[in-house]
Amino acid sequence: MLLVIGGAAPAGATEQEACTAASGTLLVGKVVSGPTFKAAKDVLQGVKLSHTHIRIQQGGGKNLDVAIDNVFAKDYVKNSNAVPASLKAIKVGDTLEVCGQTFAGGIHWVHTNCGEPSSPGKPNGWVKVVNPDGSVGDNIESSETYCYLWK
Repeated sequence: MLLVIGGAAPAGATEQEACTAASGTLLVGKVVSGPTFKAAKDVLQGVKLSHTHIRIQQGGGKNLDVAIDNVFAKDYVKNSNAVPASLKAIKVGDTLEVCGQTFAGGIHWVHTNCGEPSSPGKPNGWVKVVNPDGSVGDNIESSETYCYLWK
């Protein structure tokens, strides 16, 4: 399913196709609230599972929460109490493309699925910045360093 937010369109049909193939929902929207750190509620094998939250706006002015797992950021520092630099670089006004699992009021599971088969409850998601020229950046949530925690 594709939900276009704030009048933005995905950079190409291939992004939609890739997200659908990964069992996710693709959302594209303008950042209206920059990255905020949320402390871990859970700890696996001594690794705190903290999150970063960003709000994006969809058409009609509805804001959605993007819940991002910090451990999948390429520059995550184990047990840090700060937003990883790659996520902190996302600014108000940027356009984001996220693929993941929607929930009432937002989307999560916007990260790699660690090579496991995807399913509607566990998509192989991503967070990408859409550049001003419409090109799409790399997945910020593709690190598999901590995948061992779920194996």
